[in-house]
Amino acid sequence: MPAMSYNLFHAQAEALRPWRSWAGATSAILKQMEGSAPNPWLRPFISACEMLVHTQLGTTRPSFGVDAVPVGNDLALVTETYLDETPFGRLLHFRKSTIADQPKILVVAPMSGHFATLLAPTVRTLLTEHDVYITDWQNARDIPLTEGRFGLDEYIDHVIRFLHRIGPGAHTLAVCQPAVPVLAAAALMAEDDDPCQPLSMTLMAGPIDTRINPTRVNEVATKNNLAWFERQLIDTVPWPLRGAGRRVYPGYVQLTAFVSMNIERHMQAQLAQARNLLGGNLREIEAHNTFYDEYLAVMDLPAEFFLETVFSIFQRHDLPRGQMQYRGRTVRPEAIRNTAILTVEGERDDICGQGQTSAALDLCANVPASLKRHHLQTGVGHYGVFSGRRWVNEVYPKLRATIHRAADRFT
Repeated sequence: MPAMSYNLFHAQAEALRPWRSWAGATSAILKQMEGSAPNPWLRPFISACEMLVHTQLGTTRPSFGVDAVPVGNDLALVTETYLDETPFGRLLHFRKSTIADQPKILVVAPMSGHFATLLAPTVRTLLTEHDVYITDWQNARDIPLTEGRFGLDEYIDHVIRFLHRIGPGAHTLAVCQPAVPVLAAAALMAEDDDPCQPLSMTLMAGPIDTRINPTRVNEVATKNNLAWFERQLIDTVPWPLRGAGRRVYPGYVQLTAFVSMNIERHMQAQLAQARNLLGGNLREIEAHNTFYDEYLAVMDLPAEFFLETVFSIFQRHDLPRGQMQYRGRTVRPEAIRNTAILTVEGERDDICGQGQTSAALDLCANVPASLKRHHLQTGVGHYGVFSGRRWVNEVYPKLRATIHRAADRFT
């Protein structure tokens, strides 16, 4: 990556900020002038302003937007409270004050360029029948350099710490990247006979063994050495941001990689949005803005976490080879005996190939067969595993059944 690239990106973003503010204000004024019916003279200007406003990258976490959920025949109000906090992450609890005795579940969100709100659809579904907690990772660009490093060990530390904070009897759900550290945390806790080890562990579209059916993402990770990744993808947070001086994998770089994998689809979506704006199709406009406001909200990753993930998980395959280390200890999945396991994969997943996640079932050799399940969800890609109609109707019931089976066995 060319020197000063993050500085240039930040300078460009700051230079465009007043123009985006102007576009937002202008759009609001023109809409008032337009009235209730689309005006063929004003509409193109309004559309251009709206497109400019909603193509900016966000660097702060959007709202989960979960204020109430149906529980049985009632509507339960939801409040967000933080039970624990470190400089790198917070344990967020979606508290339903009138609901008690639901299974506790820790959702471990990926630290992969987007905020935990990417899992808002997952959380919303879980809340109907569960007491839900989630890892709310912080944007590395906002973490002062004095707070130290954050690598795979620290990630595992946070999973264990948060499970201790929730207490015994919790279940875990890892979506994508955290499948490895969550499995590692469960193995370490099992070996220590920790009373807070999870009753069940659901791993969804996670890279447990990327040697199996490698995708384009896996191929990129293996064809370049670690020095290439450090040279090309790692940069330094510029002044005057709070994390100035911290080495990071910038969120905008990750977003560029995501977009490039489906560039045609994103271009078509923007063209469709332009037509919707011109035609005043409010429902389609709102749906597009909701998706892209979330999709374009990106966070930087600590450099050491990103590089260790690439090296240990994607290049050296430490976990499936029995060589993963945590603070000098070997991670032993076979130590897990009393945690029910569900693995979920998507038939059309182009990020995590079929078999990569289900490999966890073989690694956890001492978990009884009655406590192991695998579900291949047909007709979905990576994101369809944890959001959308098939997540709600087909994947979620499998997760719920795993939780109930584990709870019945160990309580």
